[in-house]
Amino acid sequence: MTPQPNPQVGAAVKAADRAHVFHSWSAQELIDPLAVAGAEGSYFWDYDGNRYLDFTSGLVYTNIGYQHPKVVAAIQEQAAKMTTFAPAFAIESRSEAARLIAERTPGDLDKIFFTNGGADAVEHALRMARLHTGRPKVLSAYRSYHGGTQQAINVTGDPRRWANDSGSAGVVRFWAPFLYRSRFYAETEEQECARALEHLESTIRFEGPATIAAIILETVPGTAGIMLPPAGYLAGVRELCDRYGIVFVLDEVMAGFGRTGKWFAADLYDVTPDLMTFAKGVNSGYVPLGGVAISGAIAETFAKRPYPGGLTYSGHPLACAAAVATITAMEEEGIVEQAAKTGAEIIEPALRELAGRHPSVGEVRGVGMFWALELVRDQETREPLVPYNAAGADNAPMAAFGAAAKKNGLWPFINMNRTHVVPPLNITEAEAKEGLAALDAALSVADEHVA
Repeated sequence: MTPQPNPQVGAAVKAADRAHVFHSWSAQELIDPLAVAGAEGSYFWDYDGNRYLDFTSGLVYTNIGYQHPKVVAAIQEQAAKMTTFAPAFAIESRSEAARLIAERTPGDLDKIFFTNGGADAVEHALRMARLHTGRPKVLSAYRSYHGGTQQAINVTGDPRRWANDSGSAGVVRFWAPFLYRSRFYAETEEQECARALEHLESTIRFEGPATIAAIILETVPGTAGIMLPPAGYLAGVRELCDRYGIVFVLDEVMAGFGRTGKWFAADLYDVTPDLMTFAKGVNSGYVPLGGVAISGAIAETFAKRPYPGGLTYSGHPLACAAAVATITAMEEEGIVEQAAKTGAEIIEPALRELAGRHPSVGEVRGVGMFWALELVRDQETREPLVPYNAAGADNAPMAAFGAAAKKNGLWPFINMNRTHVVPPLNITEAEAKEGLAALDAALSVADEHVA
């Protein structure tokens, strides 16, 4: 795992990237992508020999770290045996991946529709909900992210939606609970929960229950800020869906497969949705894979009625073999339990101690290996360290924080005025403490921008 510098190769990689690769969510001439030479475990490195501890898990998907030998071996074995096959056939790796996933999903979510990633999982979940109910509308939260495809971006709440919002996708947004920045003037979690549920039911009534196919929520919102729903909220949404005949969709693309210290975040709240989307951690992102876990009632809708949807690579054998190996390794190595233990005994205490020393930290929140630090200019007023959706000079404080982290060998996850602590679930105690020390130093830079 010792990086071997090779700047000449790095320069060639960078030049080819800049000449030909079109990057997502970016103004192409304003970005400067790092040329990565390799990765292993919780680290990656560049061609200059700089090594970084990855506190982002890629895009929160390398749940078992980079290059896990059991998963690499499974991909190699599957490639030698059967590299690909069409989705209409029963294939061993596909069937076994579906079985292993269904064993771990809550309730009767026993049918698995495979996709290539999280966004198309959301697309198909909402299609299923509309066909099952015969209704057009979908309700989603403002603080959310569900993917970059057309329907998924339209149910997303964050600013990436704005340039893509058709205004005709049948989407109605509502405020989900978030006490730190409450829209309901709540002072306690109990008030926030009750008022958020009242607000949601009012939205349902004013929109017309008979027009609403689905409510979609991230079980624990990820990119939007890792806001754990208060006790009783998801159960309350479940009850509203039952009362009005609405399909309840939980998006576990980021929160699933051990990220919260449970196989699925829904297990933290003892709630079962009608549809659950997944991707990312299902195979640590080694080969693109996502899917929808489907309840018995919705599966029955398509028992004798064709489901009008599919993908050429649905249940791709290489991706499914990677999922089988990942889930098996997580089980054998106790990685989900390790995530819960490391989060509770190392990450959370350290982050709360940092919050006590750094005036730039407004709030610490999270669970398992899924944490966020809300950075502020003023702890009393809770003014964000940078404005909402800041760019350029307005974003300078967060840019300075990020640069300080990287200088100390930590690759941070930054979104707006937050930094998220989302390392691989099997990060060692020594690695976690190394990253937390680098985070401590970077927060001192953020402190310089406190009012």
